[in-house]
Amino acid sequence: MDAATLGAVGTIAVGLAAAIGALLGKRGENRVAQSGAVLGGYSTLVDNLQEERDKAKQSLAETEVRLAAAYAELAGERAAKAELLTQISELTAERARLHARIAELGGTPL
Repeated sequence: MDAATLGAVGTIAVGLAAAIGALLGKRGENRVAQSGAVLGGYSTLVDNLQEERDKAKQSLAETEVRLAAAYAELAGERAAKAELLTQISELTAERARLHARIAELGGTPL
């Protein structure tokens, strides 16, 4: 083979090697880009989950405060109810005593 043919074959071989190298490089670049996209998506997902968790914690704290207020109100109502029941018992006893006293004095209770 003469020098021109060898030069042409060499140029073709170098061109094929460069094309194969570029193809492999592009595939590696695509893998890196996909990996970056996956990691970026994962990071976004983690951020969203953390925000949702923080909102849930805040909502839980607000619910706990409202629940404590409701229990306090219920306790106050129970205390008021107990006080009313005591008054009813006292008034019923007073009524019975007054009925008995009226009867004792010769009258008829209303």
